[in-house]
Amino acid sequence: MLDPAAPQLVVNSRTLYFSWLPADPDAVAALVPAGLRPRPDRQVFLNQYIVDDETQTSGFGAYSLTYLGVSLTGVDAPGGLSPGGWWTHYVASSRTVRDYAGARGAPAITGRTSIEVRGSDLVSVTEADGVPLLRARCQVGETGHLISSGHHRYFTRRDGQLLSAVYPFVAEPVAPFEIESVEFLEPGHPMYALRPANPLTIGFGYYSPRSSFAYPGGLSVYPGAAGPPPAPARQVHHVPANLARSGLPSGS
Repeated sequence: MLDPAAPQLVVNSRTLYFSWLPADPDAVAALVPAGLRPRPDRQVFLNQYIVDDETQTSGFGAYSLTYLGVSLTGVDAPGGLSPGGWWTHYVASSRTVRDYAGARGAPAITGRTSIEVRGSDLVSVTEADGVPLLRARCQVGETGHLISSGHHRYFTRRDGQLLSAVYPFVAEPVAPFEIESVEFLEPGHPMYALRPANPLTIGFGYYSPRSSFAYPGGLSVYPGAAGPPPAPARQVHHVPANLARSGLPSGS
C-alpha cells in the first residue's frame, strides 16, 4: 500500500469534468456533512478520467476513476475561482488507488470508467460490479493552444474529522465542447440522488485528452463552518432541450 501521506502525480490523463444542477436539491444537500455548506444552487460535479499507462503516474499505475460530489460555499480553492467540493462517490478500478484514497477519507469503491471518442462523439460510462451507473454523451473537438490550470479543493472525512486538501491541475481542453446528456441508470443506487434536473443545466465543463494533476502530500483538519445551509437558489442559466454548452471550468 502506498503511504497516504506521500504526494502522487498523474500526467496526461483523459478527463471529462463538468457540473450540473440536480433534480432533487434537498437530496443533494442531505449528502453534505455538518460543518460544510452546499452552494445555494446545490451544484453537483463529476470527474471521469482514465490513466492509460503506468508511466503516467508516480506510483498508482494505470487505472480509471470517477468521482462525484457537491460544490460548497465559503471554502473556495486558492484563487477563489473554484468552490470547494465534498466527495460523495469515488469509483476506482485500481486497488492501489482505492487504498490510497480510502486512507485519506475518500468513499472509495470498486468500479470502472470508460471514455470512448469516435470522431466528434464522446461517450463515458461509469460502472460498479459490472452494472452501468452513469453515462454521459458529448460532442468534442480538437485540442488547441489554450491551457486551463489552477487548483481544486476537496473535502473528505476520516475518524470523525473533516479533512481538506488542495489539488493543482493543468489541462488542455478541446474546442468545441458540448454536453448532450447525462444519464443515471440505476434508480436504486445511492448515486442516483445526484441526477441532473430536466432541462439539463450545466455550470462548467471541459474534456481534455491531456490533463495532469497531483494528490498533495498533506491533509489539513477542517474545523467546520457555523450556521445553517443557505436556501436553494438557481444561479446558472438553463439550456433548452437536453443540450448543454460549456466552456472552461469555473467551479469545483
